[in-house]
Amino acid sequence: MEGQSMSLLGKMMAVIGISVVAGLIVHVRDPLDSILGGGYPELWRKAGLVGAPARAVACIFAGVSLLAMGWLYRLLFAPLELLRTPDEVGYIAEDGRSRAQAANEVRRRRKTGELPPVYPNGWYRVLDSHMLERGDVKNVTVLGEQVAVFRGTEGKAYVVDAYCPHLGANLAVGGRVVGQSIECPFHGWQFRGEDGKCVRIPYAEKVPEFAKVRCWRSMETNGQVLVWFHCDGEEPGWTVPEQGEITRGEWVYRGRTEHFINAHIEEIPENAADIAHLAHLHTPGIVSGVDLRYTNSKTWEFVRHDWKVQWEAESEPTKHCSQMLVKHALTVFGRHWPLLDMDVVARQVGPGVVFLLFDHSFLGRGVIMHCVTPVEPLLQCVSHTIFYQSNIPPLVPKFILRAECIQVPCIPTMLPSLLLPSDSRTHVVTHRNCTVQPMIKLFSMWYIIFQNHEYHACQFIHIISILNNIKFIIIW
Repeated sequence: MEGQSMSLLGKMMAVIGISVVAGLIVHVRDPLDSILGGGYPELWRKAGLVGAPARAVACIFAGVSLLAMGWLYRLLFAPLELLRTPDEVGYIAEDGRSRAQAANEVRRRRKTGELPPVYPNGWYRVLDSHMLERGDVKNVTVLGEQVAVFRGTEGKAYVVDAYCPHLGANLAVGGRVVGQSIECPFHGWQFRGEDGKCVRIPYAEKVPEFAKVRCWRSMETNGQVLVWFHCDGEEPGWTVPEQGEITRGEWVYRGRTEHFINAHIEEIPENAADIAHLAHLHTPGIVSGVDLRYTNSKTWEFVRHDWKVQWEAESEPTKHCSQMLVKHALTVFGRHWPLLDMDVVARQVGPGVVFLLFDHSFLGRGVIMHCVTPVEPLLQCVSHTIFYQSNIPPLVPKFILRAECIQVPCIPTMLPSLLLPSDSRTHVVTHRNCTVQPMIKLFSMWYIIFQNHEYHACQFIHIISILNNIKFIIIW
């Protein structure tokens, strides 16, 4: 936010500076000269600056007005786009250190202990569809790999390994799209997006069979390009469902946020099952900020959020899905404001995709596509992409998206994998064994279906009791 403010200030100063210089240099008789009565010193006349002060004032006013109109347009009509690096999410700079230094220090001190698989099996977002025009190539890091994402001339998106098997050039840096293939920037080898096979070498009559790049199984739905990952190379057993309102154009793109978070992937969606934290951490109003040292300040006590939450895993044939039902109410000075009540259905599909469906009688309907994609073993790209009713003013979904992303910086300060040494916990297993929060146990049982068989064999899970349809488990 500080960087954006400085950027805006810099643009303002540049526009005003250019306006002043232009106003001083341009030498034409201006109607505004009459404002100063025409009484200019002889020096001004010889320098050709007659009327310059009035023109400078007019140009400054015009420049500021232009900036204000641009800001107003972005506020009211343009999609909201917020991108946050790891040091901007959740770290508190103390003792004169920068946030980047604090983030790096935490990563250096981290002791991982025993980790569940860092890349669960499932579908993961690579990028949003609108970021990839026909003929575009993007370089993306996902699941510890560099990939080239490109869109063929027929409009289909493909994902292949970024490095050419010839001499290792990055296809996404300088490579170009030729039909449905991508061409290497070094020697012009062309690789077909459908299967990764090399289809042309400019200086060879025959293409060798071994000349190919790995082609990732991908799909494009709900305005996103996704890739399939399975540790054993198995084909997808399920897909991410299509949200009909997005496909039909009834819900349109209104913005996205991206946060890079130092954490294990499982810890982020586990928030859905951690019902207890909502009533404690997310009760203060969003105006109280994200610094956990001050969120419970008495200054903002008059605004409170109330939550009622229920989480459950789905059964066959959608056992790869779970649902969280959220009822939200807002109180101001102890008075309930029913107009701001909102029901949200959060449906998680696999380890990396969540549909946050909003339905409000006054504010309309829409969805936030909440996606968690591993960049490397303990670094996640957490994105929120919002689609909302086209007949609702953009300011409404942008406010909802900003309110949602305000909560994200709280995550890293709470995650045990970042803050606790290995002798204090076994990653997050101790946390999940706590019988006070049985929903987290249920979530852990459900999430294990996305992890490889070797990890399953190491877990001896016994259901020891059932109370009010909630299973309590213990991991030996």
